[in-house]
Amino acid sequence: MIFSRLFFLYLFFPICILCYFAAKKTSYRNVILTVFSLVFYAWGEPVFLGLIIASALANYLLGLLADSYKDKTLGKLTLAVGLILNCGLLVGLKYTGFVMENLNHFFSLSLPVPDLPLPLGISFFTFRAVSYLIDCAWGKVHAERNFLTFLLYMSFFPITVSGPIARYETMQPALHDRRVTANDLSAGFGRVAVGLGKKVILADNLAGIVDNFLGDNITSQTTLGVWYGVVLFALQMYFDFSGYSDIAIGISRIFGFRLEENFRHPFLCRDITEFWQRWHISLGTFFRDYLLYVPIFGKRRKIGGLMLVWFCTGLWHGASWNYIIWGIYYGLFLIMETGIGKKGMQKIPAILRHVCNKLIIIVGFGIFYCSGEDSLTKVGDLFAAMAGFNGTGLTDAVLLTSVQNNLFLLIAAVICCFPLLSLPEKLMQKSASATVAFSVTGTVLAGAVLVISSILLVDATYTPFLYAKF
Repeated sequence: MIFSRLFFLYLFFPICILCYFAAKKTSYRNVILTVFSLVFYAWGEPVFLGLIIASALANYLLGLLADSYKDKTLGKLTLAVGLILNCGLLVGLKYTGFVMENLNHFFSLSLPVPDLPLPLGISFFTFRAVSYLIDCAWGKVHAERNFLTFLLYMSFFPITVSGPIARYETMQPALHDRRVTANDLSAGFGRVAVGLGKKVILADNLAGIVDNFLGDNITSQTTLGVWYGVVLFALQMYFDFSGYSDIAIGISRIFGFRLEENFRHPFLCRDITEFWQRWHISLGTFFRDYLLYVPIFGKRRKIGGLMLVWFCTGLWHGASWNYIIWGIYYGLFLIMETGIGKKGMQKIPAILRHVCNKLIIIVGFGIFYCSGEDSLTKVGDLFAAMAGFNGTGLTDAVLLTSVQNNLFLLIAAVICCFPLLSLPEKLMQKSASATVAFSVTGTVLAGAVLVISSILLVDATYTPFLYAKF
């Protein structure tokens, strides 16, 4: 089940809301949310429902031990067992085939390559479990004593499939006691409408153009055609993933959970460091907090830590060489910026910084696109095409026609990369009349976006969120 389906929007979600608010106690509401979360997960992956329950039970018990014996040998052993179980499951299911394929390729072996099914959202619920165990062992949180409450944390349907990676530390207060105000409902439904619009109106329409200009014909595309396709792929990824995050945050707000932001207008960044402080924030902070300061060869090494973080960030996205290259690519630029330093970066003219980091980001999205079989060949073909070495010319009539036919979509996509709501929010803080006017206007616009998105979904083909596969 995905958010951008009429079944979810007009049947599953409303029934869940009615059942939720029919209950008065937080404990009853937790049970209702847990049941709906398990149904939501089982709808698309019934065979793996037992896996997420078993994972929750194992991590619940390990968390109790890690909390009770922290700073002791048994506590450290418990944490090690938990990390091995969680990461081992993720690595085993996600990367075994990749490892076997490369062993066969590089050493001329004939090892069997298993085609293991990948549970929906395994990376996200694994990372939530890992952060929980580490925080229990480090004393940042106390272990949850109620298994049903912990099962809700592990299976909470807005964030199970594609995040954000909400930590137990963030959700713990609301898991035990929460109140939902009229402002929560208004803000939550508005956020859902915004996220749905990003996905259905912008990302899904951009996807068709991207497929036309990239797809499987990068080598036959013109130089500007490839750049055009990659730029639109970057916008598609942003609106698709940030749209999911908006919906997840909005739904959570309706149920009384306030999750941290996952995107903050990343294309407005002044350098690559800032880009990753604005893009997929929950993943970046996860690796920063739990992996950056891991001792390498017995010592904490800043450069080594950064490369470890970015190697793992790339590998996390999938079992494909392009993702590893993508992670190392960004790691090198971040090391470069670290070497220059903040003061050194500020001395570079702002316009030059913006141009350079946008080029780096666009090329990065190009690398990210080249997944699947022969990803290394695809990356090489992409670089050749972007550099104009594929012999197809600079541009053609197909590109010009596409720009003309999709001009309003392209303009809307660029405009929506900016913080459009920041000015109204500032005015609302200064004036009561402005608050009323903007609230009414915002409600009307959110309703319009919901109606337009719903109409587009009536005859839409199945278009899952891109990050569901990660």
